[in-house]
Amino acid sequence: MLTYLIFILPALILSIYAQFKVKNTFSKYSQVRSARGITGAEAASTLLRRNGLAGQVSIEAVAGSLSDHYDPQAKVLRLSQDVYGSNSIAAIGVAAHEVGHAIQHSEQYGPLELRHKLVPVTNFASSASFPILLLGLFLNIADLIFVGIILFSAVVVFHLVTLPVEFNASNRAVGQLVEAGVISNDETPMVKKVLGAAALTYVAATLSAIANLLYYVMIFMGSSDE
Repeated sequence: MLTYLIFILPALILSIYAQFKVKNTFSKYSQVRSARGITGAEAASTLLRRNGLAGQVSIEAVAGSLSDHYDPQAKVLRLSQDVYGSNSIAAIGVAAHEVGHAIQHSEQYGPLELRHKLVPVTNFASSASFPILLLGLFLNIADLIFVGIILFSAVVVFHLVTLPVEFNASNRAVGQLVEAGVISNDETPMVKKVLGAAALTYVAATLSAIANLLYYVMIFMGSSDE
């Protein structure tokens, strides 16, 4: 148990900090009204239109806080209530980030296409890896532990692929907002802070997955030496 904590504790601390940071930053800039006074939905509509996606991607309001996402199957931009109708800097930043994903999809952005292909594999691997690892440890069968590690490696790969997808979407968001004149030069750093805080959660999740993988590898190497 102590060894596991040594592996996972730094990632766990970063994860807790990231969750605090994203909520705190979003809350802070949700109180800052954008100079143009447009809502998250209006900002998203503007960016979709200037990228020729207005007739291809629709925008919907969904329940929940920070539940915003782009659905590539339905080609729908789903914005939370805190984003859809709010004219805050935070709302505009989050909405633009999701538009970034829609643009990635329309351009068949490589990492995004790879992530879509990894989804079914990752869903299976994430649900099957731990039971197999646990069974291997319980029965002291190194081959089962190894299979579990291979499966969990797919989860780690998914997290690694997600990083460039999310960072690219945020970079696109800032660039698009500036070029479209939706935000001013003074507002740009604020939008970057909102998106930077959100990106930190993906970094934390990736480091956590890597730490777990390293721990499983260490267990496998220990079992192989016996």
